[in-house]
Amino acid sequence: MKILKNILLVVVVFFALILLVAAFVPTEFAVERNVEIEKPRTEVFEYTKYLKNQEEFSVWARIDPQMERVFTGEDGTVGFVSAWKSDHPEVGVGEQEITGIDGENRIDYQLRFMVPFESTSDAYMTFSSIDSASTTVAWGFSGEMPYPTNLMLLFVDMEGELGGDLQTGLNNLKGILEN
Repeated sequence: MKILKNILLVVVVFFALILLVAAFVPTEFAVERNVEIEKPRTEVFEYTKYLKNQEEFSVWARIDPQMERVFTGEDGTVGFVSAWKSDHPEVGVGEQEITGIDGENRIDYQLRFMVPFESTSDAYMTFSSIDSASTTVAWGFSGEMPYPTNLMLLFVDMEGELGGDLQTGLNNLKGILEN
């Protein structure tokens, strides 16, 4: 009986330590990448504002070209939703909605993931003129992992996981627009 109590005590202390550590881990994350495109901002923005065009440059859209897609609303406007469904574990089920457009400067999105896990994250693309013939595009993604699941941020490199995919997507965008 004493051994069982000691084992139980060790288990309780172990979980208490995990919860204590999680209390000091950030709950939010943000990743951003950018690319310079040799095209005027208007041209870059006009192509990029359409969510359907992300199928051409987004890494995630290219993982499963057979995924089911459903579009709701008028593409390139606030409220447009691009939903997807895939059996591929890296794609899953979710939707992306255009939540804001600031002229030719910025597009805000909300991503809602349902499978393989439920979460809501924000994303954006910004467009800055370098000169009349070239544009810097930044693609950012942010989210939150509530306590105590935020402990996963100690083991998952969000910068590495998402940053590479964002940069690849931007490089794909550059290739499409410059060719």
